[in-house]
Amino acid sequence: MFIHLSLLLGLVFPWIGLIVPIVLWLVKKEEPFIDQNGRIVANWLISSVIYSIVGLILAAVLVGFFILLALVICHVVFAIIGAMKAKEGVLWHYPLSIKFFKV
Repeated sequence: MFIHLSLLLGLVFPWIGLIVPIVLWLVKKEEPFIDQNGRIVANWLISSVIYSIVGLILAAVLVGFFILLALVICHVVFAIIGAMKAKEGVLWHYPLSIKFFKV
């Protein structure tokens, strides 16, 4: 649950929001449910960085600002849903997330 919620730190402290979820995952990686949730969050982090880069590039033609705004909204909503599902013991995959790590 805290792995998902730690994503919200990225809204205030961008680099912390990238580092803390990965550290939390690596510390508790031996627990299968935490490992699976950590992989899901890592997939979303990498995907959101890629989407952010695309949004920044497209910001030159003003379309990118809408992409970045949508990404922030998705980031918050997905983190909250992921945390609620993890608390229930349910594995939830983030929509729009590219599968870099197999879960």
